[in-house]
Amino acid sequence: MRKPRDYDAELKGLEAKAKELKTRKVQQLGELVITTGADAFSADELAGALIVLAETTDPGKREAWAKRGAAFFQRRSRRSQKTADRNAESTPAQPSGTQPAPGDKGTA
Repeated sequence: MRKPRDYDAELKGLEAKAKELKTRKVQQLGELVITTGADAFSADELAGALIVLAETTDPGKREAWAKRGAAFFQRRSRRSQKTADRNAESTPAQPSGTQPAPGDKGTA
């Protein structure tokens, strides 16, 4: 005889997973804003720019933006790989596992 399914437990599990995904999405969007340097804008300016982007239906503009974004991430990926290679060759990791920011003198 089969055990009956616990729909309430399954639903709670799905709700928890959905909440986790939403939290991760918000965190990644925040990281994207910081990575691109858009955190220098006010929230109003950033919201306005995003609204214009969302309202744009011109496929040419959207494609150009997509290409520029892809180039940004490829350039960034190559840069971080080179930095990781340099750090692995020249600088041992600090005991805390973090590296000082460029320009820091290492004082805490």
